[in-house]
Amino acid sequence: MNKDIVVANAEKFIVLPYRKNRGNLVPGEMRQASNAMSAEKIATSMAARFIGVAAYAVMVDDETGDMSSPRLLIRHGEIADLNPA
Repeated sequence: MNKDIVVANAEKFIVLPYRKNRGNLVPGEMRQASNAMSAEKIATSMAARFIGVAAYAVMVDDETGDMSSPRLLIRHGEIADLNPA
């Protein structure tokens, strides 16, 4: 068994508000949440102030900070697709 193998990915929870800028939907400042329920509550509380808000669970590479595999938890209003085709 190799003890040097370390799991470098962790699931994190983020909330992303969206606004319109010159007719385009753009993301605002991302907020981190401690768990899925907290992310959903934050998104719901922000919904009245933005054209759209979404809460996601994402996998984060602890070494690089890269996010992948976004999973939508809740959405309010207009949001952009984090996985464009």
